[in-house]
Formats: sequence, structure tokens, C-alpha cells
Amino acid sequence: MIAVDVDACTGCALCLGSCPFGAISMVREKASVDREICTLCGACVEICPDGAISIKKADIISSEGKDVLIFAEQRGGELARVSLELLGVGRGLATDCGSTLHAFIIGENLQVVSEKLIHCGAQVVHPVDLPGLSDYRTSTYTQIACSIITRLRPGIVLFGATARGRDLAPRVAQRLNTGLTADCTELSIDPVEKILLQTRPTFGGNIMATIITPSRRPQMATVREGVMELPEPDVTLTGLVKPFAMETPLEGIHEFCEVIHEKRRAVTLGKAKIIVAGGRGVGSPQGFELLGQLADLLGGEVAGSRVAVEKQWIERERQVGQTGSAVAPDLYIACGISGSVQHRAGIKGARVVAAINTDPDAPIFHRANFGIVGDVREIIPLLIAALKS
Repeated sequence: MIAVDVDACTGCALCLGSCPFGAISMVREKASVDREICTLCGACVEICPDGAISIKKADIISSEGKDVLIFAEQRGGELARVSLELLGVGRGLATDCGSTLHAFIIGENLQVVSEKLIHCGAQVVHPVDLPGLSDYRTSTYTQIACSIITRLRPGIVLFGATARGRDLAPRVAQRLNTGLTADCTELSIDPVEKILLQTRPTFGGNIMATIITPSRRPQMATVREGVMELPEPDVTLTGLVKPFAMETPLEGIHEFCEVIHEKRRAVTLGKAKIIVAGGRGVGSPQGFELLGQLADLLGGEVAGSRVAVEKQWIERERQVGQTGSAVAPDLYIACGISGSVQHRAGIKGARVVAAINTDPDAPIFHRANFGIVGDVREIIPLLIAALKS
């Protein structure tokens, strides 16, 4: 955490201009830091001529920790899909390490979701169930996460690469003085060193990099939704629910006046069971209208590649791939999509992929379970006619 020694502060105000996030103000001629905004970047610490500002980091956790801990994200009592996916991969990591899979969840009235976490693979669940925690607060959640990690001393901590996870994980890593690998698409344990192998696309998705954290603990990573297999709940699984009690007062508890939800379509791509996606080969916005007809007949959603979005044939929120959404439908129909490594990374979780492309050597066919070599503008109308009949 960041601290200001008011006795040492001379009120020079140099720190005001140094903070790129506007987190510092002057209160009675002394520097004051808003911890809700502060990212612990350290710019104010470096510029302060009086040494009045400091960052206190948690002790480095011993490398002896082997357990796996995941942050289970909930909104309105509903678990995020990526949190359940993390339970699946986390159970495998814990088995390979010969350790236990833990999960922690923050909110209110968490009895039901705690049981669901156990049925999806968690062996020990640590709910922080307190009034005022149902809505996400950066500083409060950061304080709780650091307290849990410091007390449990796990070897691995995983977050979903959601808006909350991307805000929370780096703050926790900074306070714990450890590393963080963002947007992983694959996680495994080195069989010899027993350290976490964190794989993610890099250099624009042209290569896959495997990153390790050999000398710091915990090893931390965020994982994108849809790239890991979703475990099936098993009500016969048993585990331990151990409510976590904070030993220090919570920071940043505020009253929410109103929560305004963004208007979205009924089914998001991340939850769609069937997706019909188009790329350059679709040729025009009219081509996407055909894909929409096919998707309607199948009860699915329409999506597009990065090229289709850049050509404004489809909305950006419907982009699939490394820079769009990672999806895991039961059926993914790729229409006129060549299948770059960035796009294939986004459909890693799809159970069945059917591809239509004029190029028999298109990379998408290497991922496809079924393939048709041909022009989508000729084949899609035939599929629509067949379904209608």
C-alpha cells in the first residue's frame, strides 16, 4: 500500500504533477493519495524530495507454497463463466503439484455460490461474506485478496481476464511484489521444476510465448474466458467452506447510489452455443445478412473476424479472436475465415468447428472438424434452403 508521512511532507506539491492518474491532492497543504485511483506506479515516490511518500509491499511469500488459489468472480450472485473454467484447469494444476485447489469469493449471501464452486472442483472455498461487498470496489477487493493470499501462502493464484480481473490482479501482484502474466491461453506444470508454465500469444499473436516465475511467489496469471474447458458440475463432490475473517478494517467501503448496466444483446458470444462467423470471404455487409439468416435458423449468434470488423461489415463487439472475444460454443461455423493464429486462439474452446473457404490450404482447416472447400456466398444459401425445407 502507499503511505504519506504527513510530518515529513513539506507541501511542495511536486507529486501532484508526477501522478499520471490524478490520484494525489493537497489536503491542508499535505499530500493525500486516493487509493481507489492509485495504481502504485511509484512515480510520486521517486519525485518526492523529502521521502514523505512510500510504498509498503507485502513480504515475499515463501516458495514452499504449492496450493492453487483462484479468484471466483460473482455478479449479483451469479458466478462468472471464466471462474468456473479456472476451477477446471486449477484442479489439474493442483493434481500435478500434489496440492489442494482453493477458491476465494467476495460478496454477500455467498452460501449457494460457495457450494457451486465445490461442485465444480474447488476443494476449499473461502467466502468473504460481508454487507456492502456485492459490488466491486478496487481498494477493498485488493486489500481482501492480499490478506487471503498472504495468509494461505499459495504457490499459484489465478484470475479471470475480465474487467474486474484485469483491474484487480496487477494491483495484487504489485503489493505482493511478484510477477503477473496476462491473458494466458494455456497453463501447465513443468514436470521437473514443478513451476507454472504460462502460455500466451505475443508479438501480435504471431508466436506463443511460455512465461515462468522462477523466483517469486505466488505465480500469478489472468486467463481469458472461453479458452479453458468448462467443468460439468458434480453434486457428489465434497469440499470445505471456510469463511475468511479480515483482521484489519476494510478500506474503500462506499454506498452505491445506483448501478447502471450497459445494454447488451440477450446472448453474449461467450455464452452462445452456436456461432456463425464470417471473414473476408463473406465479401460485404449483405453477406453477413445471409449469415444472420443461417444463425437464426440454428438458434445461434453471428460473429466476425478482425478483418470483417475493420471493414465495418459487423460490430466490433462481435469480433472473435485474440483482440476480440474468446468463445467456446458447441458449434462454430467459420465462413470465409482464413484462420490466423490470432483467430484460432479465440476459438480454442469450441467443441466442433465447421469451416467453409475457397482455399483448401487455409489454416482454419487445420482446426476444423468438418470442412467445405467453396465460396460461402454460394454455399450459405444452399444451407439455408436445406434447413428451411
